[in-house]
Amino acid sequence: MTKDIVLAFSGGLDTSFCVPYLQEQGWAVHTVFADTGGVDAEERAYIEGRARELGVASHVTVDGGPAIWEGFVKPFVWAGEGYQGQYPLLVSDRYLIVDAALARARELGCRAIAHGCTGMGNDQVRFDLAVKAQGDYEIVAPIREIQKEHTQTRAYEQAYLDERGFGVRDKQKSYTINENLLGLTMSGGEIDRWEAPKPEARGWCAPRAEWPAEALRVRIGFEQGEAVSLDGERLPGHLLLAKLNHLFAPYGVGRGLYTGDTVIGLKGRIIYEAPGLISLLAAHRALEDTVLTKQQNRFKPDVARKWVELVYEGFYHDPLKSNLEAFLASSQSQVSGEVLLETQGAQVSAVAVSSPHILNAKGATYAQSADWGVEEAEGFIKLFGMSSTLWAEVNKQD
Repeated sequence: MTKDIVLAFSGGLDTSFCVPYLQEQGWAVHTVFADTGGVDAEERAYIEGRARELGVASHVTVDGGPAIWEGFVKPFVWAGEGYQGQYPLLVSDRYLIVDAALARARELGCRAIAHGCTGMGNDQVRFDLAVKAQGDYEIVAPIREIQKEHTQTRAYEQAYLDERGFGVRDKQKSYTINENLLGLTMSGGEIDRWEAPKPEARGWCAPRAEWPAEALRVRIGFEQGEAVSLDGERLPGHLLLAKLNHLFAPYGVGRGLYTGDTVIGLKGRIIYEAPGLISLLAAHRALEDTVLTKQQNRFKPDVARKWVELVYEGFYHDPLKSNLEAFLASSQSQVSGEVLLETQGAQVSAVAVSSPHILNAKGATYAQSADWGVEEAEGFIKLFGMSSTLWAEVNKQD
């Protein structure tokens, strides 16, 4: 007798391999594709067709755009920090994928969840911990299982599918590519070998030779730290981010080659492309810098770094994450206004900021004019540096 299992499915090499592998283990495979915004209609149709081609028991596609905006983008932008100061956590759709798979499992009344994560990467940690935090489910990971016997797993998966008459797309033979609303990541091939990426190792972001000649200017409106409008047009968050991706990708904005410390202790190397998210972070940071106090701006990055670490390492459902988000949300009460972004290619800058909450002093402008006197300035300097001055006087060399 077959048993029901829900497989988080993307149509790529790993999850395509999982379907016949699980079927041959006696499972009736129900696939779920959580569309978190990184595919067009053609790719979405391909994924649905791929599931049918593989002979799944059922397939559903879930619109994950609104969930990824509310569940990740908002608090991530409030935090304003990439992992290890760089990587913008483009893998965070994994948690929304788990939610979609669990919802389908509840509909089917089954207690088994499968995923295509490898035993060498971070996603297995994120996926497994997110499942364990939400119930008692059996977790099946076919790629981890075959790695017990096969070292060249991608080659084995390709041969396995070929033998059963299921082809593999060319781009999947060279690189592992993940796309969602947040951006695109690419690994494998020369990237994993610490070599310079080949010209074809590119996703959304246009190369330098293809950048438009004219600069791009975009105005983003914020209300309490959340982006709500683009060039005066109010948009739902996930649609706003998708539009930013479309606008800034032709200028090569948001592309990076990142090396970092992974959850499992290895060094990880990927290409990432996040034109919309990087642009949104730049706009929010510029607005926040003008309206928060010096103490807020100094302390907030400490909270942000911890929040980012929790999300990166799989602790999406840990209560500390919610605790930190409560602080981040409270810090955004006055982060409202508009920011004008500009790019001529690769880099994006906030060139103008407007807000009723900018902390301007009515009678003073930095390094230009002040409504205090010279004596007050000298007195402030004397008191502000008292400790260092005293140390120098007490310990001066004769």
